[in-house]
Amino acid sequence: MAPRARRSKPGAATPDDDGAARWKLPSAREIGALSKLFQPLVWYTNPLALGLDHVPARGPALLVGNHTILGVYDLPLLFLRIWEERHLLPRSLGHYAHFKIPVWRDFLTRFGAVEGTRESCARLFEAGEFVLVFPGGGREVAKRRGERYQLLWKDRLGFARMAIRHGVPIVPFAAVGAEDAWDIVADANLVLDSPLGKLLAKTRLPVDEMLFPLVRGIGPTPIPRPERLYFQFQRPISTRRYRGAWQDDDACRELRDRVKASVESGIAALQRRQARDPERWRFPGPWSRGT
Repeated sequence: MAPRARRSKPGAATPDDDGAARWKLPSAREIGALSKLFQPLVWYTNPLALGLDHVPARGPALLVGNHTILGVYDLPLLFLRIWEERHLLPRSLGHYAHFKIPVWRDFLTRFGAVEGTRESCARLFEAGEFVLVFPGGGREVAKRRGERYQLLWKDRLGFARMAIRHGVPIVPFAAVGAEDAWDIVADANLVLDSPLGKLLAKTRLPVDEMLFPLVRGIGPTPIPRPERLYFQFQRPISTRRYRGAWQDDDACRELRDRVKASVESGIAALQRRQARDPERWRFPGPWSRGT
């Protein structure tokens, strides 16, 4: 029998809550169906997840990592590896724009994602859930040329502040592979430097997070090259030393920087492993020569 996702009773909304369905985790049967759906991608990318024993046996906990280009290529496989190895399903905090798109928002909600607000995060922590967040957000997904595997977190402190306030440990993680599967042909700078970009800059829209790059994978196509996907979970970082300091920007910044350094260390370790991995490519091709 498939294991049940670890959930806490408070995580299920009562009928008078707004959008009760968004707090309900999918069943093991639904996760199994999703796993079957992604089996071709699993075969194509042969994902490797390391350090999953660093994820605590029970929540609440906060998983913090790097968002890779385009955002959705490796993310489902990350979740599936966590489910297969640890029998838990993290609740992803998503940008509000995702939840404005019909059908797509329903899919995200059905598989545990919630809008990334402090209220949502607090509720999940109180329910003993595992929460996953990408501090780089949309800007890290909409990468420019020369930004491969860079963390674009700006001065965001929200995740550190919430972890301190609720006393939860942070598990940094790194992802490598997706950004080697494509080359950027054109990026947002092409638009931002144009008259249209100057016009868009006058709006309140997060333009730099909305303009995804134009990419090329196999030959001139956008089909990603058959790169192996790698995930590395780092040692948890306790927030006990910062207890009560969630309103202290310096304390939050120190914690944020510790997490960022751990993610960067994980990326570097994965790239070293990638460079010597004989199983890096699912099948040989011109992309596997001289790399």
